[in-house]
Amino acid sequence: MKTMSPARTACGADPSISLNVCIRTTYPPPPIPTYLPASQYSVKCWGCRKASASKANAFGYDGSMDETDTRQAIKDTALELLVRHGYRGTSFGDISAALGTTRANIHYHFGNKQALVDEVLGDYMEATLSALRAVWSDEGAKLSDQVEAMIAYSRGRFLHFNPPDTKGRNWSLITRLRQDAELLGADGQKMLDHFGAELSMLFTDALSAAGRRGELAPNIVPSDAALLLAAIADNAAPITLAEGGFDMLEKTYRSLAQIIKSSTY
Repeated sequence: MKTMSPARTACGADPSISLNVCIRTTYPPPPIPTYLPASQYSVKCWGCRKASASKANAFGYDGSMDETDTRQAIKDTALELLVRHGYRGTSFGDISAALGTTRANIHYHFGNKQALVDEVLGDYMEATLSALRAVWSDEGAKLSDQVEAMIAYSRGRFLHFNPPDTKGRNWSLITRLRQDAELLGADGQKMLDHFGAELSMLFTDALSAAGRRGELAPNIVPSDAALLLAAIADNAAPITLAEGGFDMLEKTYRSLAQIIKSSTY
């Protein structure tokens, strides 16, 4: 039985590391391009004030960036703040203070808040879908292994924003921006609408492969089971928020796996 590497399922468990940086370096899917290869990433920032390095370090930057990486650093910091505070609660002033740069620097790179948020959301969705493809497109893994890898991936993101002794914090950019959807541009709204459909297609392919391997119960239609799996994944953060922790999400994934799997597995 092939098992998932712990390194591939622990992304986000260390709150001191930027979630975007963690996703890019922990889930590098060679066939699917990410927005910045880890080998080209450096924690430097052109325009950042060295005096504010202590603030920048909260998101993994040292306050000494050069111009080529500033744009990415702004997006990484914006992601952290948007997940925590949403569109309404995140300003260019908040981002510049956290990163140790100026508002003018952010305006120079992105022009306006809507453009920045749209790009951050697009990167986040691609990174998320790439990571999930790495889990669910692994033909050498059993369905039970894939479900456990999915749980571990979600737990890592959950713990990034809900470290020990805390709970009830949002940990999904998509969930947070859906609360502010009317403030997004047309592109941002389309991306939010598109995410669920992407999940359904991904899970339909994965469960169809599981069916061909004989892992599904005879009465299970892969596309129907995929809709249920996508509904859980698309609402993972709300489930943990409603239940006050990660346990219910974990149980929900495993319960669905128990329902759809063949009795011989």
